[in-house]
Amino acid sequence: MPALPEETSKAWENHKGPVILTTVNKESIPNSIYATCVSKYDEETLVVANNYFSKTMENIKAGSKATILFITGENTSYQVKGSIEYHTQGPLFDDMKKWNPEKHPGHGATALKVEEVYKGAEKLL
Repeated sequence: MPALPEETSKAWENHKGPVILTTVNKESIPNSIYATCVSKYDEETLVVANNYFSKTMENIKAGSKATILFITGENTSYQVKGSIEYHTQGPLFDDMKKWNPEKHPGHGATALKVEEVYKGAEKLL
């Protein structure tokens, strides 16, 4: 399983603001959302809490892949692309419930499995 390059993993620890999660529907129409409830589960998995997904959830159910775009405190952008696993129970879900604010519902844990990584236009993986 591909893992985040060390540079990207360190950059994640310094990301600022919300990330942008993008999925596509069956007709290949993209849908992007700002996500503030995010975490790195391990070097192969970034997790976004499903607090208020609508179109995003439809796209996940349709088998969409996804990308997460984030920016660091130094204004360097990184994009992580991969397949999605959706969890409503188990270790990933339990972990999400630990860091997702209680004021949000946390319906599920959307796990992006790393397949490609970019720093700006430079492909790192």
